[in-house]
Amino acid sequence: MVRSAPGSASLKADLLLTNANVVTVDGPDVTSVAILGDRIVALADVPARQVIDLDGATVTPGFHDAHNHMAWYGLTLSEVDVRVDSLDALYDAIAAAPDGEWIIASGYDQNKCGGHPTRDGLDRAGRGRKVLVKHTSGHMCVVNSPVLRELGLAEHAVEVDGGLVVADSAGRPTGLLQETAQQLVNPLILPYPVDSLAGAIDRAGQRYLREGITSCTEAGIGGGWIGKSPVELEAYHRAREQGKLHVRVELMVASDVLHPVTELGVGLDLGIRTGFGDDWLSIGPVKVFADGSLIGHTAAMYHDFSDSPGERGYLQADPEALTATILDAHKAGWRVATHAIGDAAIDLVLDAYEAAGDPTRRHRIEHFGVARPDQVRRAAELGVIPVPQGRFANEIGDGMLSALGPERSRWAYRQRSLLDAGIVVPGSSDRPVVTGAPLLGMHDMVNQQTASGVPFNPAEAVTGLDALRAFTYGSAYASGQEHRKGTITVGKLADLVVLSDNPATVEPGRIKDIEVLRTMVGGVFR
Repeated sequence: MVRSAPGSASLKADLLLTNANVVTVDGPDVTSVAILGDRIVALADVPARQVIDLDGATVTPGFHDAHNHMAWYGLTLSEVDVRVDSLDALYDAIAAAPDGEWIIASGYDQNKCGGHPTRDGLDRAGRGRKVLVKHTSGHMCVVNSPVLRELGLAEHAVEVDGGLVVADSAGRPTGLLQETAQQLVNPLILPYPVDSLAGAIDRAGQRYLREGITSCTEAGIGGGWIGKSPVELEAYHRAREQGKLHVRVELMVASDVLHPVTELGVGLDLGIRTGFGDDWLSIGPVKVFADGSLIGHTAAMYHDFSDSPGERGYLQADPEALTATILDAHKAGWRVATHAIGDAAIDLVLDAYEAAGDPTRRHRIEHFGVARPDQVRRAAELGVIPVPQGRFANEIGDGMLSALGPERSRWAYRQRSLLDAGIVVPGSSDRPVVTGAPLLGMHDMVNQQTASGVPFNPAEAVTGLDALRAFTYGSAYASGQEHRKGTITVGKLADLVVLSDNPATVEPGRIKDIEVLRTMVGGVFR
């Protein structure tokens, strides 16, 4: 079937892509797509000022990462990389860091390197310099003695709401700071200069284009342990002004920065809330943290972690306070995106969304990590959008299986069950927690295998078309933007990716090997 804009017989497009396998996602595949300005105007051969013969390559909608940390990822590109498989290798990387007052490193996973680094080990490697090592999950970090001394924590821990300063059996801090305890370090390193953040956004966006990403949702700016500056929005605005915002970005605002705004309830000054902005840069949901990390054992569970008897994680605030934050944001007109991984946290959030009473708002649960069957059904009934990360199965799947054990692993990072319940599933990475290339995420949604080759959750496997739809239409839907992007449809934005093969039909084990040939945003190959 050929589809085109009204009056297309006399239409002259700016660009015609032809001799292609165009996967529209919302209809039958076609062989051509015509573009005028930043919009798709025909799915047929029409006169055009420029014609590109794609020689049979696959064209899909541009990929949309529904949950990533763009500025944070861009910053990690200039930090010491400690994604290593032993503590010795971690300490060696710290010791080899360039001279400076601080050494900031990121990416370690205690499940892979044999444990958390310690203040004493970092002291030896740092040779007098201040050291901050960030966990791959973002939910904890380790600092050394010079930092602890500056914080007044060299010998004694302090109580922190929603977090933990970990101490040894003698009460001496080990250097490990979990969840909100990380904010104790913030006065020493934050805020990042706006130009530094704009540069990080530039670096991240260039990488995203190479991976076929045309849109993303930045999962938390401005406050809490997730924010890098109180004026983080200015960094994105500045990057756009300077031509350094390479992909479309929806920004989640950390709930910490909401405050009373006259009769509107809680919000931002001038009444700015969800929906403000344009197709390139917009304000999305409020980001609320209910709990922590599964591989870090801080997710709020009803039962002990399988590999850590006596540990069940914890909520990041009093349950009543968390519920009030969600309801206040809802009443003020915000969409709400709440981080909830453990089943205990998921119940709290579902209760709050049910109390809000508006299934059309498309409130979200970020991660929805360990969800019982009844929680899947309830999310569907309430119109809640779970946002799981397919890539987790591979990169951190072994650690999650260890934490959950064989029975509860069947509840982990569901995909198939969500689709079967009638939920529109988005695709996302949580980058830089794991590698963020969407084709890797699709591969793992389909193949469900850990890095060690162990099956992760095979009952939750989806098809290649399901995975592609998640990273296109599903993510656009989760942002309330499916009328503008997410499918190759006349009238929608010309955000496209040209691939060496079709993720929907290629042999499942080869999805990760598909090459991104070109990426188009707004009718322009970038």
